[in-house]
Amino acid sequence: MEAKEARRYLGFLDDELNAVVLYNALAQHEQNPKLSEVYRRMATVEQHHADEWKTRLESMRVRMPLFRERFRTRLLKWLMKRAGVAFVLPSITAMESKGVNSYAGVPNAGRMGADEQTHGRMLRSISQTVRGGLEGGFLAQVEGRHRGTGGNALRAAVLGANDGLTSVLSLVMGVAGAGLPTHSILITGLAGLLAGAISMALGEWLSVQSSRELYTKQIAIEQAEIASSPQEEIEELSLIYQARGIEDSKARVLATEIMSNKETALDTLSREELGIDPGELGGSAWEAAITSFVLFALGAIIPVSPFIFLTGSTAVIVSIIFAVFGLFTIGSATTLFTGRTVLFSGLRMVLFGLAAAAVTYTIGHLLGVNAAG
Repeated sequence: MEAKEARRYLGFLDDELNAVVLYNALAQHEQNPKLSEVYRRMATVEQHHADEWKTRLESMRVRMPLFRERFRTRLLKWLMKRAGVAFVLPSITAMESKGVNSYAGVPNAGRMGADEQTHGRMLRSISQTVRGGLEGGFLAQVEGRHRGTGGNALRAAVLGANDGLTSVLSLVMGVAGAGLPTHSILITGLAGLLAGAISMALGEWLSVQSSRELYTKQIAIEQAEIASSPQEEIEELSLIYQARGIEDSKARVLATEIMSNKETALDTLSREELGIDPGELGGSAWEAAITSFVLFALGAIIPVSPFIFLTGSTAVIVSIIFAVFGLFTIGSATTLFTGRTVLFSGLRMVLFGLAAAAVTYTIGHLLGVNAAG
């Protein structure tokens, strides 16, 4: 067990030392002196992490291997030198995200995991707020024109309804192709509606509830760090503001002022460092579950409803017609967060939905013929 833990710690040590090399390289090649200083301080934080792993390994009497830069590190440095900092920033951001995940189950690694989260957010913030590479200068604010254009709530609503419509349409067409009577198709469609809606609701409830529990734990860790290491928190908050283009001195004054008010410090750090709204914690799990259930059901009822009033091939044809209108409407709604034209988005959704229905109808028909034969 101890040997396994030692190998894991050695891996963390190697990760941190390679991160130090990369951040120092970013600082060296970055043309903007403010960002260069931000990268240099991030390298210092990563060096502290490396020292922590060395201390743990030494306490376990593990022999330290000679450090060698990884091939990826050397390649990123070479690309940085040839193509500029902005070219490699997405790759380094992804590496930081991986570092957060790797620390998730490590005892007593809360501070290091939080640092990795902070670094990842700072890198994403830099990428989003700088135009034409890091040498091009800052945009006015992070709250610029591109923030929030995705419309997360609308996106979830549209995709939830689309899931219900497409999956149940395919199910209904599959059993219709097999030649089942109308009442059997209706029962199958309603069963698919309920099963899919319950599954979606349960999955959404678990997802949101797990996120809330994780956020609560992260806020508790942040609260403990505010009490035990206020200067480190000031430094982290200052770096975040510097990455957004605020002057070094102003960023430090702002961070110090925020930390001086204990009532607002936790709220601000939770938002800025962890990306969490303490008042919402990702929203209500029950609200998300009920919404998912309703949206899936609304989409699913469209291809099922004709079988309530009609029979035979007439019901199948009307179901397809209803589905076409539903798919086109849902596809048109996606233009609100994709920027595509209504005709393109609507027809694309119709094409994909009908293709799925055609496949299941054909398979159902073949299985029905074989069963009858």
